[in-house]
Amino acid sequence: MKMKEFIAGVLTGVAAGIVVNEAIDRVNRNVPADAVLSNVKDAFKKEGPIDGSWIVMKTEPFTNEVISMDVYRGGISRIKNGELEQYEFAADAKTGTVVELVRN
Repeated sequence: MKMKEFIAGVLTGVAAGIVVNEAIDRVNRNVPADAVLSNVKDAFKKEGPIDGSWIVMKTEPFTNEVISMDVYRGGISRIKNGELEQYEFAADAKTGTVVELVRN
């Protein structure tokens, strides 16, 4: 194999990798779940410290009376006035916007 052929093969492989990566990014336009959780935690921290948090990394369908979308489900817990408060949320996977917040 000649050096020119080897370099051409390497460059072709790199170009193909870039094209495949771009195609995957276009298909999966969701905000990363950990970024959504970080934003929700930051909002709660404005009112005081939090004790725990979680998020499901896989999206699930969500429907209310008007809209349907894929969401991430998660939760936050904190102590406020000596009492444990627990919240569960659903956040739009495309934008990260919280569309449901329920205190348990």
